[in-house]
Amino acid sequence: MSRWDFEYVDGELTTECVRLSDIAQAVGTPTYVYSAAGILRRFAAYRDALGPLGGHVCYAMKANDNLAVLQLLANAGAGLDVVSVGELRKALAVGVSPENIVFSGVGKTDAEIAAALDAGLLSLNVESEDEMESLARIAAEKGIRTSAAIRVNPDVDAKTHAKITTGKAENKFGISLERARLLFDRAREYSHVDLDCIATHIGSQLTSLQPYREAFAIVADLVRELRAAGHTVSRLDLGGGLGISYEGESIPEMSDYAAVVRETVGDLGCQLVFEPGRSIVGPAGALLSSVVRLKEGEARRFVVVDAAMNDLVRPAMYDAYHEILTVRESTPAAGDRPADIVGPVCETGDTFARQRALPALKHGDLVAFMSAGAYGAVMASSYNARPPAAEVLVSEGRYSIIRPREDIDAIMGRDQIPEWIGSHQPRKGAA
Repeated sequence: MSRWDFEYVDGELTTECVRLSDIAQAVGTPTYVYSAAGILRRFAAYRDALGPLGGHVCYAMKANDNLAVLQLLANAGAGLDVVSVGELRKALAVGVSPENIVFSGVGKTDAEIAAALDAGLLSLNVESEDEMESLARIAAEKGIRTSAAIRVNPDVDAKTHAKITTGKAENKFGISLERARLLFDRAREYSHVDLDCIATHIGSQLTSLQPYREAFAIVADLVRELRAAGHTVSRLDLGGGLGISYEGESIPEMSDYAAVVRETVGDLGCQLVFEPGRSIVGPAGALLSSVVRLKEGEARRFVVVDAAMNDLVRPAMYDAYHEILTVRESTPAAGDRPADIVGPVCETGDTFARQRALPALKHGDLVAFMSAGAYGAVMASSYNARPPAAEVLVSEGRYSIIRPREDIDAIMGRDQIPEWIGSHQPRKGAA
């Protein structure tokens, strides 16, 4: 599968026969641009590889929760993985059946547990003994019988960034294997909870299959132990999917991923749930930006663009790499000097790339930050009172704005000044 869903056509960066320069002229910058075909193609790759194994794909909407993206995937038959009542409301709003929604997350409130029970979701993935007690109590109070999963922490190093690894013993997610065994025993006392599922999730942006092989094998052994002790385990939630190629990394084939699933848990006869996010939407998105300043510093050269860390926080938060392409095709000339690509936010961390070799740029040139469809717009803020980037979805030669750019009046309208502060008084002499 291609590294991303954009290509040069007649010297212009294009997706689905739409030039990004045309979008920039009509919508302005910064703007996220997504390929609908790319999103659907990657979802279909998971569905076609894992469906024959009894797998059900529940897209992890935290990666990109734009309602248009969710509707696109819902129409294609995707389930959804949610981690808040807000995400649950979005999932239901696009018509996803509650039986196709799983509720994950380490800090569900009682209100969120109640909302999940009222909705009748496929599964609520419990992450602590305390949460299980709350679930049992609330289900009994409502008179609702529900299925639940225990998320186990297999203590497997996913070999990914420390801030997105989730399956090591020191991480906040899930419970140990021993605690899971005890909780299954305790669950026999619950009148309204059927504990019949195991969930696990070891991290995001995995580029090797070995951590999955190790974690899935541990989970399979646990299932066999629980069944031998008389417990029912009918469903496994195996967590997130594959990583993507931000910097030219080699990514395993989907068929090889499916083979690992088959080898480790294929003989258990369980319904399988998968929660890919990044790999479905990441390569399908790009952040379109304009050059606003060229600056010669004492130590290095800077290219200042109108996108900033409030639009795409991953480089500042994770030191993440994003390929940067010029929207008009060109090749670096001999002797071009590298530059830091930075935004206008008042933070040194507002840096997209350091000493990156790019073709010579000038004021007004357009650039695109690639592989930005995941954890981009969804993590945006209005820091420095900057309106976050607009979002555009492209499909078969047409495009639509799926999230308009806020203006400063909308940002100011979120705030409320208490009456006891008093209203603005014009300065003396002011007209």
